Amino acid sequence: MKKRFANSMPTGLRNSLRLSVYRSEVLLQRARFAKINPPAGGWPVLMANSFPKSGTHLLDQVLMGFSRVAPFSSHVALPFVSYDGETGKKRSVGEALAYVNSLRPLDVTTAHLLAWPEVVEAVCTPRFIPYLIFRDPRDIVVSHVFFVTEMAPDHAHYQYYNQNLKSFDERLKVSILGRPDTDIEFPNIAKRFELYQGWLARPEVLVLRFEEFIHQRQDTLGKVVDHFLNRVDTLPSSRDEIIRALEGNINPKRSPTFRSGKTGEWKKYFKEEHKTLFKDIAGDLLIQLGYEKDNNW
Repeated sequence: MKKRFANSMPTGLRNSLRLSVYRSEVLLQRARFAKINPPAGGWPVLMANSFPKSGTHLLDQVLMGFSRVAPFSSHVALPFVSYDGETGKKRSVGEALAYVNSLRPLDVTTAHLLAWPEVVEAVCTPRFIPYLIFRDPRDIVVSHVFFVTEMAPDHAHYQYYNQNLKSFDERLKVSILGRPDTDIEFPNIAKRFELYQGWLARPEVLVLRFEEFIHQRQDTLGKVVDHFLNRVDTLPSSRDEIIRALEGNINPKRSPTFRSGKTGEWKKYFKEEHKTLFKDIAGDLLIQLGYEKDNNW
């Protein structure tokens, strides 16, 4: 009932109320951890940036786990997506910069934030501790099909995927190839990933793989904590205590778009034609990202 009532509100009013509640929670967190001194340069913003369908909510939960040991927020205020889900409209650089500049110390934020050069420069400063997560692009396109067809009835591609495409195989092809036949910008998977690659070479950004959280969780959480401690060195908690706090905050059931949390599922769904299409379009991308050594897969 509460959720239906909230969704019936105008977006602006809903966001304003949500932000007011969020700011109140931040003040309570500050009071709870008032004895911890701020680090040199002040408290930063924790940013969970992600390629869509790559473990966004997993990284959110990990970063919000810092709220257990420090005055960071235990919720995300207002996330940012570079493409509006319902219309498919691409946000502008100005909108992205306005969002980044609106964030305050101790915020934990989540975003699908393209690597616009101006935005990268704004984030790669001591104001932020940025993280970026992605996963095997083959799993991304499979996840995208399930998300659009089964979990997002208001999505810009929902009607096309469910009414114009008659099988999972057809939908998977579109998720690989994109939709050049429409005014809604949806390029092929290699070009979609290209829009994020400007983040990968920045030392200020800790680049993470979804697969690492699944198969090497402790080591990966250690990387997350070490990246944090390079900027914040005033916490009384030990490194191991912080790692346990982050792990304790992971709960897949709290993710509204969680489906399986598995890796390598593309092998169940890719037929030879999908493999051929993917190799032609994004074979080099798989090699660059380290998911394959060559195109013999």
